[in-house]
Amino acid sequence: MTVSDLVSEEVQPSPTPSPPRPVAGLAVTGLLLSLVGIAMMVGAAIRLRDYNSGGIVSTVVGAAFVVASLYPLWPTFLSFGASRERATLLRDDRLVPARRSAAAGREEAQIAMGYAAAAIIVAGLLLMAFANAGGIAHTFFTSSAWRASFPEMIRAFWINIWVAAVAQVLVLVFGLLLAIMRMLPGRAGAPLRLIALVYCDIFRAIPAIVTILLIVFGTPLAFPTTSNWPTVWLGILALTMTYSAYVAEVYRAGLASIHPSQGAAARSLGLSYTQTLRTVLVPQAVRRVIPPLLNDFISLQKDTALLSTAAIAEVVLTSTLWQAQLFNLSPVTLAAAFFIIITIPQARFADYLIDRDAARRAGK
Repeated sequence: MTVSDLVSEEVQPSPTPSPPRPVAGLAVTGLLLSLVGIAMMVGAAIRLRDYNSGGIVSTVVGAAFVVASLYPLWPTFLSFGASRERATLLRDDRLVPARRSAAAGREEAQIAMGYAAAAIIVAGLLLMAFANAGGIAHTFFTSSAWRASFPEMIRAFWINIWVAAVAQVLVLVFGLLLAIMRMLPGRAGAPLRLIALVYCDIFRAIPAIVTILLIVFGTPLAFPTTSNWPTVWLGILALTMTYSAYVAEVYRAGLASIHPSQGAAARSLGLSYTQTLRTVLVPQAVRRVIPPLLNDFISLQKDTALLSTAAIAEVVLTSTLWQAQLFNLSPVTLAAAFFIIITIPQARFADYLIDRDAARRAGK
């Protein structure tokens, strides 16, 4: 017996490839979810039309929702077609094309289920909004209340915008100062490091609303000369004190992420510690911490609403006054919409910067 004969007898025969997984079950699930979504959307469109007394705008919007809910039927039919093609190919013993058809069918079925689930969620929200004779819609989304309160509320929202802008500038400066104090080297910097540490710990522990109440109402009592100061500037001071503690930690993380060799190289070239910070460390740290800084500023933008507790006439306080006058919460919903409109673009910009920084680090 030759070596080749021995090897051929020892080699195990290759296993029979398994057939691709069936697609029909997923396709049926996608079809059922699509039908449920369409039925719920039709019911929601009817309630929307009835709530608006058959108005043409509400009827068109409801019809558009119903037409959009029909889309999952198309990938469902494609998945059924792929299931039949898979069965045909298996009968012809064409395993590789059958696998491709099964994979395509499963993907189409999953697309149908995803869009059908989205239609069910939207329809459920609409049904809930117009349940109880439109009680939720009347309480939170009354257009007449929006029209009545809008002019005064948009002027009040300007206070929120410029308070956030001024506070952000002050926070950037004061937060960087605190971060540098936290990282001062040697025994000479120990007292300043301790002061910065205590400050950050205290103001990160105290809720922002408590700081606002203490500063806005306590400062004129403790320092009578400030009693004539505009209340809104005291609110800016309170927000600056709170968010500087958070931003200082963000700066400190950015400074700590820079390799120590860069600071050592700068010092070896004769640069002082201050020059090293100004020309080498801080510019790199700022570039690295821009995304988390934007996230903190988004929170700062929202927390300007806390100034309403100090009787500062920003948009939330104005909305509550309109709510008490109209006995309706639609003005408060309008205030929420203002914050959504100004905050979501900032959040998407922060996500863009994070993705760009990740791509740059990956060398793309």
